[in-house]
Amino acid sequence: MKEHFTDTIFYQIELTAKYCKLMGAQVFEQYGTGVTVEEYAVLDTLLAHKELCQRDLAKLILKDRANTGKLLDGLEKKGLITRKLSMKNNRPVKLIEITTAGTNKVEEAANRIRPHYLNVKEQIETSDIARIGDLLKELRIILSDTLKIHI
Repeated sequence: MKEHFTDTIFYQIELTAKYCKLMGAQVFEQYGTGVTVEEYAVLDTLLAHKELCQRDLAKLILKDRANTGKLLDGLEKKGLITRKLSMKNNRPVKLIEITTAGTNKVEEAANRIRPHYLNVKEQIETSDIARIGDLLKELRIILSDTLKIHI
């Protein structure tokens, strides 16, 4: 019997990702965090990685540079980030820095959404969560190597 795309692991992962994105959007809106899931991802990434330019940030959050630029414009208007001109590889770039207000926003949003995510997490065995994470990472590596993905 022929396997349909909807029967594959790839489709199941895509559906799960869509559910996660919808859940995230609902939770962020419900708790009035003042940022979107995408903006939160940018701020959290900036906390984890210092001195990023737009191109490097785009690679980390898996967005194209244009969409990343729109997110950064919004965050800058909210006073959550600043951009300063610098040199990288002998080229002028704008490095992105999270402001104190941005750091506070990440902490505030995390505190508001954490109980919801913990509730979901508690319904899955800890060992299963670790195993799922490891398997997904392994699959991403295989896909990246197989498809020569350049992000």
